[in-house]
Amino acid sequence: MKKIMTPRLMLIAAMAIFGTLGIFVRNIAVSSGELALYRAIMATIMIGAFLLITRQKIPFANIKKEIPLLLISGMAMGINWILLFEAYKYTTVSVATLSYYFAPVIVTIVSPLIFKEKLTGKQILCFVMSTVGIVMITGIGGIGGGRGIIGILFGLGAAVFYATVILLNKFIKNVEGIHRTFLQFVAAVIVLLPYVLATSGFNLNILDGKGWGSLLIVGLVHTGITYCMYFSSLKELPGQKVAILSYIDPLVAVLVSVTILGEAMTVWQIVGGVLILGFTLWNEIGTGKEKGQS
Repeated sequence: MKKIMTPRLMLIAAMAIFGTLGIFVRNIAVSSGELALYRAIMATIMIGAFLLITRQKIPFANIKKEIPLLLISGMAMGINWILLFEAYKYTTVSVATLSYYFAPVIVTIVSPLIFKEKLTGKQILCFVMSTVGIVMITGIGGIGGGRGIIGILFGLGAAVFYATVILLNKFIKNVEGIHRTFLQFVAAVIVLLPYVLATSGFNLNILDGKGWGSLLIVGLVHTGITYCMYFSSLKELPGQKVAILSYIDPLVAVLVSVTILGEAMTVWQIVGGVLILGFTLWNEIGTGKEKGQS
């Protein structure tokens, strides 16, 4: 893979692919929980194969104490996907994605409470301005369009669980990178399987050719292949560059929403999106934190 693409191009490609997720989710008629399960299963198979091919061994002897955290974080990842997929159903892809990217702001404001970190003036400013951005997107107080509030709430709910995964990862000390993500996918399958059996059940029979194609793309490309590209590039790039290039994801999502899906955004929603992405990016510059992806 390194011979075909440089780490930088690999990361850019991965972020751009992540940004097109909403297009394909829209074509899959099964419930959000069922879709999340299929995504976790295909991702587990793909990343497991990648680990075998690249001969990367998981340090199972060191993870016994981490199992509860891996299960909880896997559950949070699964719920995060369910809520994000629901957001795509109720509002535009761009608004759902921008709401979802409130997660880094949540991490910033919660981390001082959990890890006794000092909250700087810059972080407080970023939190306030990103919150103003969310208000503009939702239209609270008549500022913005006020469209798709349910979808925005699902997006913010997904952001909460995305932030939960990021925070839990800080407690998982003995498993890192793609090994941790693989085990979280396995945990997500374990948690999502009984949930799907108890709720929607399995309804693959209702998918048409477009639905099947989209499901395979979401599972194999957006999750399996793209996560492998993402973690391969992380090994070669500095953290700050990763943090900056990660924002290609929401930018592509907005571009796809407006140009391909023809979904309109109000002026206030555009301004709100700029505030969220601009201030969360500014907050991350200099920190170089590794993040999970949608």
